[in-house]
Amino acid sequence: MFRSILLVLISVIITAFFSTCVVVFSLLGAAENSLHKVARTWAKVLLAISNVQVRVIGTEYVDGETPQIFMSNHQSDFDILIILAFLPGQFRWIAKKELFRIPVFGRAMKNAGYIEIDRQHHQRALQNLAEAARKIREGKSVMSFPEGTRSKDGSIKPFKKGMFHLAMEAGVPIVPITIIGADEIMPKRSLKVNPGRITMIIDAPIDIDEYTDDARTELMERVRGIIVKNFDMWREWKDS
Repeated sequence: MFRSILLVLISVIITAFFSTCVVVFSLLGAAENSLHKVARTWAKVLLAISNVQVRVIGTEYVDGETPQIFMSNHQSDFDILIILAFLPGQFRWIAKKELFRIPVFGRAMKNAGYIEIDRQHHQRALQNLAEAARKIREGKSVMSFPEGTRSKDGSIKPFKKGMFHLAMEAGVPIVPITIIGADEIMPKRSLKVNPGRITMIIDAPIDIDEYTDDARTELMERVRGIIVKNFDMWREWKDS
């Protein structure tokens, strides 16, 4: 437990340092892409000091030339670090508004071009999704957790529809991402950090042109089905 407490304290200091760097660099005129690279370095440093190894499968499905919407299951705070550190290319997070309220860290997220979403207020959420659509039209990919929050028991919860509305409005492919093992590193509502190995599977993009707005639920279930399939398959392989 002492190791975990020490890691949390060190992580807070490192996060404060990198967040301050992002804010200062943005004031000096650094572009969003450069700030995202700083965030990627922050994630790699935290994973390294936590002794967490990550295996990535499917990087060939990330298109650096055209925008995509990445959607992943969400089990642990470490999901954010894994995706930042190992998902290739540039993208912008769509994250819950509470993260943007954290002093310095929230300002750093905003300056990096990340997008807050207020799921408690429907009208504000629609405005947030409109901002995300603008980012996509500018040629940027976006990343989200369609479950909306971390899973308590490691299972993959039902998806919320907002991101699929965004995908259909923007007309860009959805790339399903499955993270396996993050809940064993740091479970929800726990400060204990365990060393270990995590697998991140990037699956083939799903072309949404074949879906009408009325088929949004079908699209949502298809994306979730791929993530669940990969999750179950790799869990079984790991436990065998």
